[in-house]
Amino acid sequence: MESLRIEAGKSSPEIDFDAASGVLRIRGESFPENAAKFYQPVMDWASRFLCEASGPKAVLELAIVYFNSSTSKVLMNLFQMAEKAAASGRDVSVRWICDAENETAIECGEEFKEDLSSLPFRIVVTPGG
Repeated sequence: MESLRIEAGKSSPEIDFDAASGVLRIRGESFPENAAKFYQPVMDWASRFLCEASGPKAVLELAIVYFNSSTSKVLMNLFQMAEKAAASGRDVSVRWICDAENETAIECGEEFKEDLSSLPFRIVVTPGG
């Protein structure tokens, strides 16, 4: 399976899904005009990747500074997809990375984590600066 890379735009994050390492990174700000449309290829790729039982350990690594409500819905769908894969035996986890000074991002990570039961979800708070 080929990796998926999408450069960051004015209102969209960098997407770096590396099929070989299993690290699926989303970084930056996410408030595209049409989040569902922007994220469709991302969701399609993630769905195929997470269904591969023999694939490498999958780590969803998100370092999103700001995101809108449409992106929030897409992220929850992504986490639910990953949780379903984890419940089926796939080795998958989430690493939510946020700045110590970004209380909103920390709270959002905690809310996502609360909504998931079988998906390992780690919130990594980095020093503010």
